[in-house]
Amino acid sequence: MAGKKMRILVGTRKGAYVVEGDTSRKEWKVAPPFETGYEVFHMAADPRHPGDVYACVNSWLWGPALYRSRDYGKKWTEIGTPMLSAKSARKPRFDPDNPEAPAPTYPVANLWHLEPGHPSEPDTLFMGLDPYSLHRSDDLGATWSPVTGLNDHPTKGKWNPGNGGPCLHTVIIDPSRPERIYAGISAAGLFRTDDGGDTWALANKGVETPYSPEKFPEVGQCVHKVAIDPAKPDVLYRQDHGGIYVSTNAGERWERIGKSLDDDFGFVVASAKSLPGRAFFVPLHNENRMTYKGGLQVYEWSQSTKKWSTLMPPSRFPGDFGTHREALATDTLDPAGIYVGTTTGQLFYSPNAGKSWDQVPYQFPLIHSVSVAGPG
Repeated sequence: MAGKKMRILVGTRKGAYVVEGDTSRKEWKVAPPFETGYEVFHMAADPRHPGDVYACVNSWLWGPALYRSRDYGKKWTEIGTPMLSAKSARKPRFDPDNPEAPAPTYPVANLWHLEPGHPSEPDTLFMGLDPYSLHRSDDLGATWSPVTGLNDHPTKGKWNPGNGGPCLHTVIIDPSRPERIYAGISAAGLFRTDDGGDTWALANKGVETPYSPEKFPEVGQCVHKVAIDPAKPDVLYRQDHGGIYVSTNAGERWERIGKSLDDDFGFVVASAKSLPGRAFFVPLHNENRMTYKGGLQVYEWSQSTKKWSTLMPPSRFPGDFGTHREALATDTLDPAGIYVGTTTGQLFYSPNAGKSWDQVPYQFPLIHSVSVAGPG
């Protein structure tokens, strides 16, 4: 892969950053940021179209905007941003002075997550929004349509916002079944469709809600993030407010695997293509949302041995660190690269599946999201 580049995409409280290196993943160069001063909740590369990178930009003053770069972040162009219907936004559905007028639309509060579609659908994108909404584009973001089967789900009256707001923050497309899609909503739980989005089933059985009177409801779980095992797509890994879980049957039932840890609260989870049966987490103290034992720790779960291991001693990077839900990522190389961003602006990485760790020598603003583009 001589001459190929790896790029870490970093969304922060004060803009979008592209960090460039080669496939050795030993040295990195931080390019000038984009949209400095604005929140970037998520950045995503589209592997179907090398060079295409998306940034979900949110401003308290100007509202949300979706941007795309066709050259890995050197130039950016604003593209279409979804709108919410009056019903989805829980606004008045008609004008009493003009009852024949069409229902109004409203701008979304925040753009939370952009997910490129399956390789068999090269022009499809999915967008998770606040409040509680999934939209689909089949023309690479020029226009968007609401996924009404989920947005108007019969259980919607039982959904409640988490601390991050009423957000749809996770979209996963099964690599082996294009029609199977998962969506994670805080605080409603995980949903699955097997028909491309027309109908959606709950996927929360076995997940506890320690903050509510009913401990195992069908809906109401505060899911923080979910990852799919690329090599075994019926296996899912889940970080909830109420613990760490695994499912071996596509979300039909979940088993809590994090009870043996000091605390299995947290926000992030990721898996890697070259590491089937393994997943990575950064557990936090539930009370203060910071890492425990005096330093950063990344934990690895092995589904084959049903055991946990730590990938670094806390003394490697001492301090108190937090993470946001999008701030853990892996790449597609072998050995896999692992990347962790913190709420205090550090970007840590391992080029060899966790055997050794280093830090990108740059102080970022608070990091919301980390993802990877490349090699390319």
